[in-house]
Amino acid sequence: MSKQSKRREALLYHAKPKPGKIQVVPTKKYATQRDLSLAYSPGVAEPCLEIAKDVENVYKYTAKGNLVAVISNGTAVLGLGNIGPEASKPVMEGKGLLFKIFADIDVFDIEVGTENVDSFIETVKNIAPTFGGINLEDIKAPEAFEIERRLKEELDIPVMHDDQHGTAIISAAALLNALSIVNKKIEKVKIVISGAGAAAVSCTRLYKAFGAKTENIVMLDSKGVIRKDRETLSEEKQEFATARKIDTLDESMKNADVFVGLSIADIVTPKMLKSMAKDPIVFAMANPDPEIAYDLAVSARKDIIMATGRSDHPNQVNNVLGFPFIFRGALDVRATKINEAMKMAAVKALAELAKEPVPEQVNIAYGETKLLFGKDYIIPKPFDPRLIATVPPAVAKAAMESGVATAPIKDWDKYVDELYERMGSDNKIVRLLVNRAKINPKRVVFAEADHLDVLKAAQIVFEEGIGIPVLLGRKEVILELMEQIEFNEDLEIIDPKSDEATETLNRYAEMFWKSRRRSGVTLYDAQKLMRERNYYASMMLNEGDVDAMISGYSRSYPSVVRPVLETIGKYDGVSKVATTNLMLTKRGPLFISDTSINIDPTAKELAKIAQMTNYTMKMFGLEPVIAMISYANFGSSKDPHATKVQEAVALLHKSNPDMILDGELQTDFALNPEMLQKKFPFSKLAGRKVNALIFPNLDSANSNYKLLKELNNVESIGPIMLGMRKPVHILQLGASVEEIVNMAAVAVVDAQQKEKRIREQPKRQ
Repeated sequence: MSKQSKRREALLYHAKPKPGKIQVVPTKKYATQRDLSLAYSPGVAEPCLEIAKDVENVYKYTAKGNLVAVISNGTAVLGLGNIGPEASKPVMEGKGLLFKIFADIDVFDIEVGTENVDSFIETVKNIAPTFGGINLEDIKAPEAFEIERRLKEELDIPVMHDDQHGTAIISAAALLNALSIVNKKIEKVKIVISGAGAAAVSCTRLYKAFGAKTENIVMLDSKGVIRKDRETLSEEKQEFATARKIDTLDESMKNADVFVGLSIADIVTPKMLKSMAKDPIVFAMANPDPEIAYDLAVSARKDIIMATGRSDHPNQVNNVLGFPFIFRGALDVRATKINEAMKMAAVKALAELAKEPVPEQVNIAYGETKLLFGKDYIIPKPFDPRLIATVPPAVAKAAMESGVATAPIKDWDKYVDELYERMGSDNKIVRLLVNRAKINPKRVVFAEADHLDVLKAAQIVFEEGIGIPVLLGRKEVILELMEQIEFNEDLEIIDPKSDEATETLNRYAEMFWKSRRRSGVTLYDAQKLMRERNYYASMMLNEGDVDAMISGYSRSYPSVVRPVLETIGKYDGVSKVATTNLMLTKRGPLFISDTSINIDPTAKELAKIAQMTNYTMKMFGLEPVIAMISYANFGSSKDPHATKVQEAVALLHKSNPDMILDGELQTDFALNPEMLQKKFPFSKLAGRKVNALIFPNLDSANSNYKLLKELNNVESIGPIMLGMRKPVHILQLGASVEEIVNMAAVAVVDAQQKEKRIREQPKRQ
């Protein structure tokens, strides 16, 4: 992707369809005049009076308890420096987005137009009554230290400068685990800190809180080693000045046990690493390029434990592991501050979580057979679903034990359930899906690449590393469109109707004819069909010339399904293929089957659809909890439409007793755990959250998924083909660019899974 293309994409992302990345959404009904009179005048007077009587009631009647201010003056923005408050706003909005998707915390971003410390502090203090917590962001040192210190002293709500403490907390957890692996004591190790900004100072202070000794620490800034005999040192630098007579990073690294980089790229050499002590621990956290490249470091020292700030290497030190969950715990006990005890509790919780068995969902997301605590896994992965139920409780307990909690938690099991429930509204599954596809990208043929939206999607798939597109269609149109969107990569472009494709077309035609000649297809028919893009693309997939196929953007579903079925065929043991749609709802991911193919499936076919849906959900790393849907509940109707579903459930209970599946059930009972538990406590679904609905016919499945999508603006991934021998997925007519990209990621993951299944077949035998 060219620099100009990246710039344009970034600007477009922030500008369209609405400027910015966050918005305010009402949480109460507002449809009627009665609703509005309660929301505002005269009804709003009642909570106002209650808060006037007791200010703590503000947490009962307003959003304060779940609202954090992300505040900056734009003096130290990412790697951009002092660019001013307005220019910092996109970053602050981005931080707000992360708060919401990882911990369900609402954010107002506040950009303050002053570099004066006193004015900044006064502004924050004046607006503090609005918020349950303050996250300071991108404020330059040394002012950042004084601003945080004074606000913590003068406010009675949690205040944290994440630039200082986020990296400190995550890297401290990684350091504790790395030291335990190499059997070294933090009190004895020699530590080199490259960098002397807010993050470096905070990291070093936290390491000291866990036992690191000042005399064993060497800190460097842009001038070299910070020594006691250097003049005009700031208070923070004086704290870490060494008495050793050394000046350079090279000298500092000799016999050091730990290197922590919070500085600039490529300042560490292999020679320096080789001078370190046995089993060196190196955290090269400069972004986007570390102090030494990962591959260079691990080739220089086989005994190294290496961490970076990058997601494409093991052991990513990522602040998103910390700040959302720390504020979540602090808010939930109405802590008056975030103190050392709470930060240390977060460190310990993260360190211990990395030692626990990893959920299969995380292994799948990162393309691992089994993540195990060790040199390449010393801190949890950002997509680990256990973070929300691990770090906030640890922080909340520390707040209670250290006396800063004003609303202690009494029922911890209920609290953990509430934390998990908060995460039902985000779209983590899409990130997991794309992340998994990128680990092992496959060749995907886009059968309609001469359509602009399809080509845009192929461009994203290529540039994001999700897959390797093969572009099928009219070559001159594709090239013209590629120039238009500045897609200048040298990708394979195939026009089935061109002379260049004749030899391959004839080969495909002969193969197709041999497989279909007893079904009335002549060689001439086969040659004619191969000029049609969906037959050609299907044969490419069938013959292994590509790994997956995407089509359906401009053609009706049946017209695409037919060539796919005639060419590729079904998986062994599958009598009929089906489809499922993944709906990204507020309550979490919900699969709906069969949305596109089987008009009125029999009981046996319904059972097979449920089995295939179960398998596909596991491919996404989910535990399937499946409800078989009807207009009746558990035998309340003897009509054939209902008894068909009963029969399918009975078949599955007998053939697949381990499947978490039951029915027949009405949709509201399936999706309302309280109703289900109360009315049908005997059900296998009682006490569980249903995440898949198998509908009895195409009418109901297709109508419900489209109703959800249009009325509630629910994002949909699908229809995902079930039961095909090869990874082929058919889009809805006129699918959006985003939907095409998501389906391409599904196709790549499907190809990975089918490849894995083939590899494992000899083992099973």
